[in-house]
Amino acid sequence: MTRDITVRGTVAEGYEAVREEFTALVAGEREDYEGQLCAYVHGRQVVDLWAGDGAAGDALYGVYSAGKGAAHLVAALLAQDGTLELDRKVTYYWPEFGAEGKCGLTLRDLLAHRAGLVGTDAGFTRAELADDRVIAEHLADQRPFWRPGAAFGYHALVIGALTGEVVRRATGRTVQELYEDRIRAPYALDLHLGLPAVEESRFRPVQPLLPTPEQRAALDALRSGPHTLSAIAFNRHADEPTELERLHDDPLIRAKGPASVGAVGSARGLARMYAAMIGEVDGKAPLLKPDTVAEFGRIHSVGYDLVTRTHKTFGLGFQATADLWYSFLGAGALGHSGACGAQAFADPRSGLAYGYTRRRFVFPYGAAPENARLARAVHRAALAVG
Repeated sequence: MTRDITVRGTVAEGYEAVREEFTALVAGEREDYEGQLCAYVHGRQVVDLWAGDGAAGDALYGVYSAGKGAAHLVAALLAQDGTLELDRKVTYYWPEFGAEGKCGLTLRDLLAHRAGLVGTDAGFTRAELADDRVIAEHLADQRPFWRPGAAFGYHALVIGALTGEVVRRATGRTVQELYEDRIRAPYALDLHLGLPAVEESRFRPVQPLLPTPEQRAALDALRSGPHTLSAIAFNRHADEPTELERLHDDPLIRAKGPASVGAVGSARGLARMYAAMIGEVDGKAPLLKPDTVAEFGRIHSVGYDLVTRTHKTFGLGFQATADLWYSFLGAGALGHSGACGAQAFADPRSGLAYGYTRRRFVFPYGAAPENARLARAVHRAALAVG
């Protein structure tokens, strides 16, 4: 049932159709809808919209895996600097990683979700999931669930810890520290890997998933089998099974900011980070050179994902977003979605950087379906404005 809604915020000249699309979207949503949409084109903010009771442009949400982009932007910077070499073995940086037949894996394959190390036999406690170093310590001793490099599967809760341990061994600093010093603070990003206590008042807790009976049956089927690869990857086999929807309720998760799922931010923060990655923002040079963007966005794993049992496409740490919306995004577009419905990406060919957040989880987990229509509307406007 359509209802009256109020969309707040601004759009640049030529982007009025984006406001109209967002307004139509929100009008068709549940009454408790709350979300944000932000976009930059060639370093200039062109869309900044939000809607919902209690919503604000600077509200902060748990963005889950959308924050993987922040962690892997750090990895891309270090590769660009020469601090990390993608084709070196992981054991060059992290000797203990070689246990249980993992000694031949390269950093490139690790970043492409090819390690076969999606979790541990025993699983993790909530406190352990909050600490990337603890996760990494357990994973170093774990035998892989497939021959490293032979296939790929989404390392949903652990890829940030794996990348982060390589970063820490190479630099002596955590991903969270490097992200803060080199990316978040210099660009004033409202996207945190570790939410400061002074920002807690802006945090909006997630609203739980409300699936239809048909969706609930599909979700139960997906979760069947406590020791399936999917259950291990999403820590549902542990003594404390992980409930993704409740993860950011834990202040320890928010404070420590585990790089796989712990990011807290806004659509503004997501879009601005990707804008700074590919272009000049506020007079600052792009964080990455075009060759680095191309390398990390280039498809490295494509096809059947052993964990999600669906078609997936990964670059290095990032999802190859161009494959998701191939009808309009340029080749080499890269980004990451979040289980709550969040989506963020950069399209280097059009200069578009996009961020979207919402408060209520969607089914299935991942980029909310409305992202397709919103991203298309922004992209269309960007091409028209030039």
